[in-house]
Amino acid sequence: MPRIIDYYFSLHSPWTYLGHATFLDIAARQDCRIVYRPVPLRAVFDETGGLPLPKRHPVRQRYRLMDLQRWRERRGVKLVLQPKHFPFDPSLADRFLIAIVQAGGDPGLFMGEIMAGVWSRDEDMTQPEAVGRVARVCGFDAQALARAAESEAVVATYEGTIAAAVAAGVFGAPSYVLDGEVFWGQDRLELLDRALASGRAPFRPDPAA
Repeated sequence: MPRIIDYYFSLHSPWTYLGHATFLDIAARQDCRIVYRPVPLRAVFDETGGLPLPKRHPVRQRYRLMDLQRWRERRGVKLVLQPKHFPFDPSLADRFLIAIVQAGGDPGLFMGEIMAGVWSRDEDMTQPEAVGRVARVCGFDAQALARAAESEAVVATYEGTIAAAVAAGVFGAPSYVLDGEVFWGQDRLELLDRALASGRAPFRPDPAA
């Protein structure tokens, strides 16, 4: 039986984008099933004490730009450091993604293309036309997804990820949760890979528990 990884992410996050292809490769190689959980990240920050980028100290903001360049080189991913349409509201694309999952589809390619639109191609991914175009390119029925994205089932699932993320111990994106152990940040992917390969028991905040 494949192991399950809960994938908490924000399409708004360059770190999610940088690690996405690597994570998919790890999950496939380790025969894992991915549970996709797009998160309204600002709401999670509000719950857990995080600060949105504009409110962070300039020292932290400068370091972020430097680290993005390092990881852009490390992952071999094209990434525009300051895209034209950032920050952006990913909620429509998030709900498209949930609709794909609820219809039994695999959203991995769609997710990657939405993020590439923002972080590589400098496109405005808040526009319904842009999100629909990505859906069609990825082989989905864009009109059906647009209808489903407005449904009560999809909206309720999306809103429910806030409480689910906090309950799981998630406070930032991307976070990969394996057997209750949270791996926060795409720079923890190698540690996730090692945990999967070794089959070790999950670590807990209280080692004696």
